[in-house]
Amino acid sequence: MVDGAQEHVVTGADVSASGADAEVLGYQLRSHAKAMRELPEGPLFFGRLEAGRQSLHIGRLRITERPAEPPLVVDWRAPVSRAFYQATARDPQGVSVRRRFGWAPGSRGDSADLTGLEDEHLDRGESRVSDIVAREIERPRVGPMRDIAATIQPEQDDLVRGELAMSVCVQGAPGTGKTAVGLHRAAYLLYTHPQRIRRGGLLILGPNRTFLSYISQVLPALGETGVRQSTLGEEIAGCPVRGVDGERAGVLKHDVRMAEVLRRALYARVGGRGGAVDSLVVPDGSYRWRVSAEELGRIVAGVRGEEPPYGVGRERVRTRVVRRIQEQAERRAGPQSAAWVRRISGARAVGAYVDAVWPRVRPEEVVAALLGEPAVLAAAADGVLDGEEQKALLWAKPPRSWKSARWSAADLVLLDEVAGLIEHPQGYGHVVVDEAQDLSPMECRAIARRAPFGSVTVLGDLAQGTTPWAARSWGTVLRHLGKPDAAVVPLTTGFRVPGAVLALANRLLERLDVEVPEARSLRGDGELRFREAGGDLPGAVVGAVRDALGREGSVGVVAADGDVGRVRAALGAAGIQVGGADELGARVAVVSASVVKGLEYDHVVAVEPAAIVEAEERGLHRLYVVVTRAVAGLEVVHGRPLPW
Repeated sequence: MVDGAQEHVVTGADVSASGADAEVLGYQLRSHAKAMRELPEGPLFFGRLEAGRQSLHIGRLRITERPAEPPLVVDWRAPVSRAFYQATARDPQGVSVRRRFGWAPGSRGDSADLTGLEDEHLDRGESRVSDIVAREIERPRVGPMRDIAATIQPEQDDLVRGELAMSVCVQGAPGTGKTAVGLHRAAYLLYTHPQRIRRGGLLILGPNRTFLSYISQVLPALGETGVRQSTLGEEIAGCPVRGVDGERAGVLKHDVRMAEVLRRALYARVGGRGGAVDSLVVPDGSYRWRVSAEELGRIVAGVRGEEPPYGVGRERVRTRVVRRIQEQAERRAGPQSAAWVRRISGARAVGAYVDAVWPRVRPEEVVAALLGEPAVLAAAADGVLDGEEQKALLWAKPPRSWKSARWSAADLVLLDEVAGLIEHPQGYGHVVVDEAQDLSPMECRAIARRAPFGSVTVLGDLAQGTTPWAARSWGTVLRHLGKPDAAVVPLTTGFRVPGAVLALANRLLERLDVEVPEARSLRGDGELRFREAGGDLPGAVVGAVRDALGREGSVGVVAADGDVGRVRAALGAAGIQVGGADELGARVAVVSASVVKGLEYDHVVAVEPAAIVEAEERGLHRLYVVVTRAVAGLEVVHGRPLPW
């Protein structure tokens, strides 16, 4: 197939077609050949179904020697493959035998790497717990996240294969595979609705670049490339972030009330100097066309009442003014040409009036005036924000102009809100939002503007909400995302996190102000240990890491942000080579608690839980995140009393 794709690039160059058509065809053929060459190496199949006389191998993509012939391997997303995940002894769905293939880690699919076979004779009522699936789930985790196409569970499969038009929210406890479900749902939609999705686009939103690096190989492994994976900050980054907000100002800027304040501030500019115009006079050769002040007022009021995007409203005013002039001209001299209409529309008097009554404006101008001028903020926030809140929002030293403003990360959300009021951004066909519990109402609105007609897959865990504005109910998040009717589906069975670790997490869960069900683990293995540091916390951390290195797999050392440097220095002095959160191949990574969300390590050394809790307002939630990053063992190193 790879060779054939490259051959088509060569033969396609000889196709007789117009220049534009030949260029498009060549681009498509080259893109396909490049995607085929870049497919990650690995086993080409992981399962087989026997149904009657038919035998089908199931793999990560469709493999066929010739397109017109039956495939050698069926794509896991094909409708016929669903029985591989859903068939049971009670409901065999026409399957007589389901076979699973076990492969050695890192295998390229050579027959020598086949480690085992498991057959379930569903037609005989046979049902078994798969050792191959269990080994794959529990396999040590080093490097980026792997796909789970071979191990998808029935409840996960139901979510993955949901309809394109369906928006869904997955409340997933730690280790339940919610991120993997979201990514596999994206791959399924690309396979099932390729034209619709590629026309509208598909966006994966993660909380930070470290997380996106961690998941970056999942979709390519499933044969899907070219999907935009980004953070919300990158999507709305129209200006560089050079400023920092105070805590209260940052929280206020993420408050949904700011949407109304910004709308008022923008539309306060409508009317402007136009109210002083008695009438509009437009020269046309020897004639002078006049539109009265009353008629102009009705035009502006009518457009305001329709509530179009600000930029659209400006052009509607121009169009309707020109139409009134055209009506006068046609009553006098008959129908006017399109060229005449364009000339009047571009007349200096018409342009000057539109600029006066509905001026051009940039988002930066609106937000800078709002945050820099007390009178502007007071008028826009009247009845919405109280005096103390307005005072907290105002810049201490306003810049000379919006061009020299030092924007904060929260300001970007405000700028995006105003930009969306001026002109609606281009939407995506589907958006997958991970770690959605940490989104503010204003951030949700920014995402909603990018999926006004598309669907969304929302992934998160309310118990892991760590921002000051973190959600306490999914209903609120979905309402701000513009998808209030989306179904909320809980995943409570942990496949990756051991039972002992989840038991500790459930103890913490009782102290968190969220209503989510406790998680249960399918795994009875795993270790949970506690190490008292006495007066030597760095030494105790070094000892815990040495013990973890005696076991197979990755080691994540997680500490409060202020302790990371000290921990890293202690490990370096002990001769232990360490990497950071973004070094996915490192055996030992030292990670701050603030960026560990979404990552996994076989062994986690949690350093001084009391310091992690004290570092921020929602510190207990942060600690809940930290302890649930372990997929084999957790060791808690502490010199102070434990906060549970």
